[in-house]
Amino acid sequence: MSTIARPDRRGILLAGAALLGSAALPRGAVGATSLAPAADLLAATRAFLAQLDSGQRKAASFAWDGPEWKRWNYFGASGFIKPGLRLEQMNAAQKTAAWDVLATVLSPAGVSKAKNVMLLQDVLASMGNGAGERSSERFSWAVFGTPAESGAWGFRLEGHHLHHSFSVRDGEIVSVTPSSFSSNPNRVTSGAQAGLVTLKEEEALARRLVADLAPARRERARISSTPLDNILSYAGRERANAGKVGLAAADLTTAQREILWQLIEIYAVDHLASPLAAAQRARVRLGDREAVHFAWYGPNTAEKAFGYRVIADGFVIEMGSVDPAAQHLHTIYNDLGNVLGRVA
Repeated sequence: MSTIARPDRRGILLAGAALLGSAALPRGAVGATSLAPAADLLAATRAFLAQLDSGQRKAASFAWDGPEWKRWNYFGASGFIKPGLRLEQMNAAQKTAAWDVLATVLSPAGVSKAKNVMLLQDVLASMGNGAGERSSERFSWAVFGTPAESGAWGFRLEGHHLHHSFSVRDGEIVSVTPSSFSSNPNRVTSGAQAGLVTLKEEEALARRLVADLAPARRERARISSTPLDNILSYAGRERANAGKVGLAAADLTTAQREILWQLIEIYAVDHLASPLAAAQRARVRLGDREAVHFAWYGPNTAEKAFGYRVIADGFVIEMGSVDPAAQHLHTIYNDLGNVLGRVA
């Protein structure tokens, strides 16, 4: 088994900036398509912006497809403050309007998961990790371009360990990635939030799938004995890691394929509001479903570092363990056919 390059987070940011727009659309990737009408998102976004004063509106507004849009980043290496207007900068009515925007694109479960990721910033601060820098309200709402019935624009929620970008074109939502719910600590063991596990299914389903594989197939799925310690498909490299490695779905049993698709839908479907969720379920099942590959990195030992990737014709999913105890987990879901609303 080979070892893999282990990028540090600062190197990821620098390399991503250099590679913006350089990756080509891979063969077989599924192209852009309408997922759902954007009317509710448009109305909620306009209502949110109307609540802001001129300074706040300026802080929340960016050019469509400009550098801020392309340099998405939920890592901590660039600090805890991300582009946009943060919750901590809003009054109560503005916060309500901000959450109303998110509720048009995320399901109640998705909103709850986002709030859990935010809450973990307070958990870390209470442990002395980033006290005074971290906050459950240090998460940014940002609008890219001019929200309108025609033309292209986008909405983004971003903060440390949380990222969701939504692209709109001519009144239709066309892209819901990059998307990430990441965590630290994934398992809260003490304090007021003891028992909270933010990415429970993302870890449990993957470990279950690996454990269920016959030994020979498990070794084919295992790319490296070294855990994947970070995502590979970061900004500027969303399409650069689409080569299929690991074990193909064609080589899984029926029960194992079901686990794999449950895992995929956790990343691509379950956090989205209807009808986005239904459209996404159909979208991720396009392409050659037998050729979807599952790749595992490291051992499969509870509370020990690991990593995995799911590579299909139209998407890439990744999870990496930043720490040895699998408490600090980074994830990503990228739609290869429509990166940030760009089809090429």
